[in-house]
Amino acid sequence: MTDAPIRTAVIGVGHMGRHHARLYHELPQSRLIAVVDANRARAEEMAQKYQAAALTSVDDLPADVQAVTVAVPTTYHREVTEKLLRRGVAVLVEKPIASSVEEAEAMLACARKAGAVLGVGHTERFNPVVRAIQRLEIRPKYIESQRISPFRFRSADIGVVADMMIHDIDIILHLVKSRPVKVDAVGVNVLARHEDVANARVVFENGAVASLVASRLALKTDRRLRVFSETAYLSLDYQRKNGIVITRDKNLDILALAKDRNLDDLGQMADFDFGKMVNVEPLVVDDVEPLRAELESFLESVRTGRPPAVSGEDGVDAVRLASEIVAAIQAHRWDA
Repeated sequence: MTDAPIRTAVIGVGHMGRHHARLYHELPQSRLIAVVDANRARAEEMAQKYQAAALTSVDDLPADVQAVTVAVPTTYHREVTEKLLRRGVAVLVEKPIASSVEEAEAMLACARKAGAVLGVGHTERFNPVVRAIQRLEIRPKYIESQRISPFRFRSADIGVVADMMIHDIDIILHLVKSRPVKVDAVGVNVLARHEDVANARVVFENGAVASLVASRLALKTDRRLRVFSETAYLSLDYQRKNGIVITRDKNLDILALAKDRNLDDLGQMADFDFGKMVNVEPLVVDDVEPLRAELESFLESVRTGRPPAVSGEDGVDAVRLASEIVAAIQAHRWDA
């Protein structure tokens, strides 16, 4: 493919889709040629703003479109995505990739058969703090994630696991790089048909353990990740895009120190300053907009043919674990 701008379009210009349209319009490697939305007024508003064609059906997309974001409700992901893939169009589908594992696997099979690029919009993977963790090459032993926010009525068609926890599921799978072997979970639906609060504990084949909490019933938004390994402890704030890295002094041996001080019990070291025994450093992060970085990465995959940073396979794996968590929630029995 040449270095000419890639001809792009956005299907669904609601909450997320309008941001995709904005960035496709701004990025030099993209030329936004169309926006599609069942709501004609909304399509025309976005089209006028970004000098693109306004359409109400994916079937009306120009034949020369090369890459498309699919940001319609999750229940329509498979139908819309497969139409595009069969045309050979590269697709970035918003998370979760599909409503079920079966649909996700069918979409992946369609992409492989068509030889088309299929990426999944797990935008948090491009958060500067996550990119910084990847550079540290940490091997996690235990991970805690917390993602809470007030109720957003736009995602009432799915539960909090598929709506919010899915971000942390994807990141944890990416960091742990091992297969889940045991899932325990509990959840409660309060405002919607699906769970609004969920807590899950996942054990992986390599022994790593993850504890995930998600709620869309909070009075504030808070998104955090804590990673524990043999060499470091990381505490990360997705929202503020910062974090700290705590490592022990390489020369520190607590047992040897106690022996040198003739201490028979480690409890006698209670007066020692723990802060002086460890190194606390701020996490070095890049100043990037996660969605911009995601679209730049996707367009580079379209241009080069290389697999997307968040592939269709990654999307399937995330939905599979999310489905196992939801199944565990549904299987939980409360005392009468």
